[in-house]
Amino acid sequence: MLAAIGRGYDNAEIGERLFISPATARTYVGRLLTKLEARDRARLIVIAHASGLLDAEAPFPGE
Repeated sequence: MLAAIGRGYDNAEIGERLFISPATARTYVGRLLTKLEARDRARLIVIAHASGLLDAEAPFPGE
């Protein structure tokens, strides 16, 4: 989920790729914001980059 956010996908795109509804994706994003103490999606993108999630050779499912 964090990798998808890091790649700039919106809730609908995340839902489509993970076979969940956009509402469920929105819930998961909200929970990530809380757990990682991030104030917005932009901060989650920074966290994804800093953790190395976007450096992996394997693309996000569906790419």
